[in-house]
Amino acid sequence: MRNNALFPLTLLFFICSCKSPADKERFSKFQYFDIKGYFEAEISRLSKLNPSIRKTVAVNGIFETKTIKIKDWKHELSAFSDADINRASWKGLFLVSKTDTVETYLSENDKVAVREVRANLRKGQIYKISIIIQNKNVLYSSVDSLIYCADSFYLVKKQQNIKFLSTKNYLIEGKFE
Repeated sequence: MRNNALFPLTLLFFICSCKSPADKERFSKFQYFDIKGYFEAEISRLSKLNPSIRKTVAVNGIFETKTIKIKDWKHELSAFSDADINRASWKGLFLVSKTDTVETYLSENDKVAVREVRANLRKGQIYKISIIIQNKNVLYSSVDSLIYCADSFYLVKKQQNIKFLSTKNYLIEGKFE
C-alpha cells in the first residue's frame, strides 16, 4: 500500500523534471547571441595560430598599411567583444530574427548603443558577424560599423561628430594573409 502512495509522487517529480527544448532555450545563460563568448574563442584561436595580418589604418582619408603579427588579439578585437548584447539592462530590447543562414538582432531603443548584430551562418557555423553601434548625446554622436569574417578580414569604421568640430572618420582593416 505504501508503494502505491509513492508512485504518483514519483511520477509528478519525473514529469516536472522533464524540460522541452523550448524550456532549455528560454532558461539558457544568454537571451541573445553570445558575442563576447564568440570573440573570446576567436581571440584564443588567433593567439595560438598567430597569423600575419595586412593592417590598414586611416584617419580622415589618410591611409597607412603594414603587414604585422598581432601581439594582443584581445585588444585588437575589443570593439567586437565590447558589443555584447546580453547585458541585463538590455533584456527584451532586441527584435530577433533567425533563419538557417542568418541571425539578426535589432534594437531601436535609445538606451541601447548596439543597434544591430547580424551573424551569417554556413552549414550551421558562423562565418561573418556585422555590428552597428550608435552613440548620441547633445555634444557628440558616432556610428561604428564592425565586420568580422573569420580567417578572411575584420573591419572597424567609425564616423564621429563632435559639436563645433569637424567630422572625423576612422578605419581599421585587417586582412588575414
